[in-house]
Amino acid sequence: MSKPPFGFGPPDPDKRGENEPSDSGGQPSGAEAFNQLGQMLSQLGQMLSQAGSSTGPVNYDLAKQIALQNLSSSDSGDVKLGFSSSSGGDSSTAVRDAAHLAELWLDAATILPAGATSTVAWSARTWVEKTLPTWQRLCDPVAQQVSGAWVQALPDEAKQAAGPLLSMMGQMGGMAFGSQLGNALAQLASEVLTSTEVGLPLGPAATSALLPANIEKFTEGLELPTSEVLVFIAAREAAHQRLFAHVPWLRQRLLATVEEFANGISVDTSALEQLAGRIDPSNPASIEEAMSSGLLEPQTSPEQKAALNRLETLLALVEGWVDVVVAEAIGDRLPGADALRETLRRRRATGGPAEQTFATLVGLELRPRRMRAASSLWKLVGDQHGIEKRDGLWSHPDLMPTADDLDEPLDFSERLGDGESTLEGIDPIAEIERAEREKNKPKGDEDEN
Repeated sequence: MSKPPFGFGPPDPDKRGENEPSDSGGQPSGAEAFNQLGQMLSQLGQMLSQAGSSTGPVNYDLAKQIALQNLSSSDSGDVKLGFSSSSGGDSSTAVRDAAHLAELWLDAATILPAGATSTVAWSARTWVEKTLPTWQRLCDPVAQQVSGAWVQALPDEAKQAAGPLLSMMGQMGGMAFGSQLGNALAQLASEVLTSTEVGLPLGPAATSALLPANIEKFTEGLELPTSEVLVFIAAREAAHQRLFAHVPWLRQRLLATVEEFANGISVDTSALEQLAGRIDPSNPASIEEAMSSGLLEPQTSPEQKAALNRLETLLALVEGWVDVVVAEAIGDRLPGADALRETLRRRRATGGPAEQTFATLVGLELRPRRMRAASSLWKLVGDQHGIEKRDGLWSHPDLMPTADDLDEPLDFSERLGDGESTLEGIDPIAEIERAEREKNKPKGDEDEN
């Protein structure tokens, strides 16, 4: 279900370094290992001071710097189809027109109104800058738990002797995490099509964002008009925004579940001495190499597995709902819609950017099978009970299908027809309307009641 976050995977047999302890027992003592760490930290002092002013478990200044540098070096400036010109004028107009058309079609396919107040065209670099605050919220708990294990593993006498070196050790971990995050975000930014493709609301609220240059690359080889692809992608982004804007609990529940998983991370710290033996004080690159060796691989607890299951199910329900609503909204309007739908499903199934990023940064590996199951469930509920009852389930988290319901969608739909899937005293449609009234209520009205 999950992978170790921040690259803490099993050791690669092809990357065994000269400093890796041999099986013959040449393991340094605890004091020697700590001395090696001290030497390394001293030699890295100057480099640490130049890595930005970011504090905390991840050096986000360094992450942003690396991501933007990688994107600059990979940007060839080659525009084949013209609509994503570097000036942004043509691409912005095309994106707004596609979004406007998509919103009109979506109005007939869902009871949730438009959620975005603006639609923009982003470059890959803009995506990094606009989504970094949300990545910080997602990654901080994971990195905090892992980096804290380093200090906890030190003997008490070593902690007392270390003094300021402990702070430098934190900087070292922050740099390693920042480097890994920067590389992951650059890879993701060069492939992602919208601000919500990962399944989470990464960008600013009420803002639909498409990346025209990436959509151009995605369109190559599909033998479909670029305009059709753009409208289809815009419809998916707009559908996501409707959910995130009008389901009050959804955004917080998604992000909080990731944090819940991260806060439960524990690390086997008994291997710290062995880890120190792998580090070459004269080679800063050995830090990240040692960290990814698997020696500090986080252990997944039963509570974390439960959190991952809830997150996986909720993400699947979001993606499945978007898949069904967009398909119904577009219908026969775009001849290539069915092919595009299947292409995006295969993109996800073969380990697209969303899966790679979650596995690297959060430790979650999404299962495409659950997304197909969720799509089938939403389609069944809509066909049997109508879109009002289908979309009304989003009014309260306790009304939502569970992981077991994804396995037995017919049973869930039958219970829904019998009224067993509604909470006593809760009218789903009234709840959505109430949330809309609260959202649009002028400031100060609350005091009148």
